Amino acid sequence: MTGPDNALWGPDWREVRALWSLDPARAHLNHGSFGAVPIPVQRAQEELRRRVEANPMRELTRTMTDGLEKARSRAASFLGADLEGFVFVPNATTGINTVLAALELRPGEEVLVTDHTYGAVRFTVERACALARAAAVVQPVPIPRRGANELCDAVLAGVTQRTRLAIVDHIASPTALVFPIAKLVPELRRRGVMVMVDGAHAPGMFDLDLAALDPDFWTGNFHKWCCSPRGSAGLWVRAEHRSSIAPIVTSWYVAEGYPASFRWAGTDDYTPYATVPAALDFMAGLGWDRVRAHNRALSRYGRDVVQAALATEPPVDPSLDELFEAMTLLRLPDGVATTEDEASELRLRISEELGIEALPVAWCGRGFLRLSAQAYNAPGDYEQLAEGLPGLLGLSR
Repeated sequence: MTGPDNALWGPDWREVRALWSLDPARAHLNHGSFGAVPIPVQRAQEELRRRVEANPMRELTRTMTDGLEKARSRAASFLGADLEGFVFVPNATTGINTVLAALELRPGEEVLVTDHTYGAVRFTVERACALARAAAVVQPVPIPRRGANELCDAVLAGVTQRTRLAIVDHIASPTALVFPIAKLVPELRRRGVMVMVDGAHAPGMFDLDLAALDPDFWTGNFHKWCCSPRGSAGLWVRAEHRSSIAPIVTSWYVAEGYPASFRWAGTDDYTPYATVPAALDFMAGLGWDRVRAHNRALSRYGRDVVQAALATEPPVDPSLDELFEAMTLLRLPDGVATTEDEASELRLRISEELGIEALPVAWCGRGFLRLSAQAYNAPGDYEQLAEGLPGLLGLSR
């Protein structure tokens, strides 16, 4: 088995890899969890921090305000969102907490999530529902056998007359599946259900047009596939809901309403937001189409080479590759990493014994491995995992 055509990068791949400060002694195959900030973007943030420390009063009360507004405008444009609907938040989890805090759930109402929902989001929903005496409904969504419509049908099967809000992943964290959001949003709204899209992995993974998608609420991270500093994410709110949405932290501009009330949450480091344009410029300089083609091809190669080494069956038929982008999924052998504790233990063993950062996932009583691919990765990273993992698991080759 050979890796994807290196012509995607050509002779400059090593130069591209050198733009990240990642430890070269390790293979980094889990970009999806926390991202990785390129050196030029690190320097842009460091320069902003240097300016703040040179004159905190000037930067935090005058200059930074202007820079944050420019960054907000750039980020909204990148997402295809109107500026009046978009605000910065530290991460997608904060975005979802913000919406649920403002929703004023009533007793007996339901909030629909799926069994692909990110754990922290599920905890947030359960807490909000418990406080309001509402119900958190976890809808099973099996891995599809024929196509994306199965994902859509399974989500819609969980809707009842009591469903107030559905939180749906654009790209699911545990399974890396791309959900058919463009179909789900209008179908849910047609049933009278408000829709919150958890787009934690979406910005940068593919082009977004929130004006066309038009959910009630959307949130997503810039620190993952746009490679901005951690602590930079966005929240977009449909026009009719903006009067009811406020920051979780009440601060100076609360009386100005949405979106102005989000511009200052107290003394904090706002440089992650202000650095988003530098990250977008960096990735555009590499070429979004080029990066995405590289990541799709390499993630599939990595999945195939590791799966062949483990001799496991693919969880999704190879003909359905359109259900994945820069992250893919493969089965671990039966009985391996079937609980969260076991998956965490295996992740540590892979890191410590193989020198590889990867993400085993326990989902629905089975163990999987979610693999990421970013511009700094190469086929050898996955071949290293394929060579070492069978022995670590005690498999004969």
